[in-house]
Amino acid sequence: MKRQLARLMDAMIAYDRGDARRIQHFIKVHDLAAAIARLENVEEETVFILETAAILHDIGIHISERKYGSGSGKYQELEGPAEAEKLMQTVGGYTAEQMERVMFLIGHHHTYTDIDGLDYQILVEADFLVNLYEDGNRPESIRQVRERIFRTGAGIRMLNDMFGLDG
Repeated sequence: MKRQLARLMDAMIAYDRGDARRIQHFIKVHDLAAAIARLENVEEETVFILETAAILHDIGIHISERKYGSGSGKYQELEGPAEAEKLMQTVGGYTAEQMERVMFLIGHHHTYTDIDGLDYQILVEADFLVNLYEDGNRPESIRQVRERIFRTGAGIRMLNDMFGLDG
């Protein structure tokens, strides 16, 4: 892991201080996203943006809960990008273009139509891999998610292997 990503993860852990469940969540999403990207031979700059977005993807949840009384995906997408921008600026080392793409990904990670890049696709898949487990979904709903959402070979293999599904 690049030092800059380690600093970002450290800052995000501090941001979510006292919320071990959410900290564990974004660490798992990050690790799965990074693995899928490397298995899919994604270009390193895109992997860096993806890893940054995976660490920050749910950053809007606390502010959403305070502001709207809900941490739903639509509120996370609304509130997350500005919070992510602040943290990326604090950590430093991000270009304007990198920050713009990360904020876009965070602002759309619960939107499953018009996925416009491999970074976006992999972020969605990694988040689903973790959420399906954490939420205790049944095999039939997992199969439906696989058919509707998953597109990468690595993501599909991981989903099938994690949940013991046949291809």
